[in-house]
Amino acid sequence: MIRLEFSWAVALYMILTAVAFIAYWFFFDRVKSLPNRSISDRNVWKCSICTLYYIDSRNSDISLCPRCGSYNKKQTNLPQKGVKS
Repeated sequence: MIRLEFSWAVALYMILTAVAFIAYWFFFDRVKSLPNRSISDRNVWKCSICTLYYIDSRNSDISLCPRCGSYNKKQTNLPQKGVKS
């Protein structure tokens, strides 16, 4: 069995707790600084033929629907998630 004095056990416990809090702080500080990867309004398209909503970030004026293959012109009044009209 490992012999450990009470003062060393308390010191070890405090050091490990401090290291855990610092690691937790660094992790969440890093998460806050990550870029926002939300879908912007300009990347959401609606197919005029099959009414599919899809994302296409490569095109700005005309896009090809992945479901039916029709060409679509950009619409600006698309509904957004979480926004009530």
